[in-house]
Amino acid sequence: MGIAMIPTRYLIVILTFICTSVCYVERVGFSIAYTVAADAEGVSQSSKGTILSTFYYGYALSQVPGGWAAQKIGGRRVLLLSFILWSLTCALVPLDPNRVITLVIARLLVGVAQGFIFPSIHTVLAQWVPPHERSRSVSLTTSGMYLGAAMGMLLLPSLVKLRGPQSVFLAEAALGGLWSLLWFKFASDPPRSQNPKAAASGFGESLLPVNGSQSQRTKNDKSQIPWRKIFLSLPVWAIVANNFTFHYALYVLMNWLPTYFELGLNSSLQDMGSSKMMPYLNMFVFSNIGGVIADHVITKKIMSVTKARKVLNTVGFAVASFALIAIPHFRTPDGVVLCSSLALGFLALGRAGFAVNHMDIAPRYAGIVMGVSNTAGTLAGIIGVGLTGQLLEAAKAIDSDLSSPDSWRAVFFIPGLLCILSSVVFLLFSTGERIFD
Repeated sequence: MGIAMIPTRYLIVILTFICTSVCYVERVGFSIAYTVAADAEGVSQSSKGTILSTFYYGYALSQVPGGWAAQKIGGRRVLLLSFILWSLTCALVPLDPNRVITLVIARLLVGVAQGFIFPSIHTVLAQWVPPHERSRSVSLTTSGMYLGAAMGMLLLPSLVKLRGPQSVFLAEAALGGLWSLLWFKFASDPPRSQNPKAAASGFGESLLPVNGSQSQRTKNDKSQIPWRKIFLSLPVWAIVANNFTFHYALYVLMNWLPTYFELGLNSSLQDMGSSKMMPYLNMFVFSNIGGVIADHVITKKIMSVTKARKVLNTVGFAVASFALIAIPHFRTPDGVVLCSSLALGFLALGRAGFAVNHMDIAPRYAGIVMGVSNTAGTLAGIIGVGLTGQLLEAAKAIDSDLSSPDSWRAVFFIPGLLCILSSVVFLLFSTGERIFD
């Protein structure tokens, strides 16, 4: 009875929030479990970087196809199939660092499956959420990533210690299966009569009952995605640049911060208590703050959509830049937690700028633009995670145990510099106005 009283669009947002949480429990969980297993087997840092980055190859390959599939057959269906695929993969694959080919194939499959998820989510949100609720809805949904990462950092090291690395895979598969059941039971496509504002955005109209000339127009629109205009649009490239930078910083910290604590600071994650989850918990809080601020200043006409997006994006990325560069100057776990919390928190605040902007400029093609943008973000994972492994392997020639801050300066300086450059690009070329009909 309680769930039946919740407006359907709110239920959809809550379920997509849980969806992103579970996805990031999986990503953080693999990093934690594999690091423990690989270190026990004496796997090199560069080899670890290769395995950790394999996920992002599959993820990159499926972003644009994910947007296309969600546009054609519906985000609700694509989400369900994607979750079932990666959950089964986690349940069936053994975590053995010596079985490299098996791990590579498994991580590619999980990456491909999860690559369909975020374009599908944005397709679903564009169908259900009216314009004045978009910033909050997208911010809440994406903040699930950070809550999932925080919970993973808090709970999974203890699970590894008690039950071993393989137990993480089984726990992730169970969470994925549970979410799939909830989505199957409660998710639905929006009828036009129930949500005219969302339908009016134009996105997902192929799933809505229409008639007459509207039906013909929708049929034509479905087959005429403006690919050339999308790829030549400077506002789209402004989103792409900032998505690349955001994910470069996020994935480097997510995949290599455990190693930095273990080797750079000689501190065990298992012994850090709840403080290790603070960077991601901060992202959860700041992401939602950014969404509320953006919707408030736009709804009250304090700022235009364009100005609101640019201000929040610039503030978030500027503060994150300084915090990232400062990380290796702190030689205590608490200092690193503070800096990484500031960096990730303000990056999350910046998502109220670039990460909602594709729904401003292209509501009908939000999933497609998200797929293009997220492909760049995924390439950032491939480049950033792999490059960091190479940088650390090279640093070992001077500092064999990677305990010197000099070994880590380049690791954190690169994303700090990218934050400045991409925020300038967004200031110059972004817009909050609709440019795709």
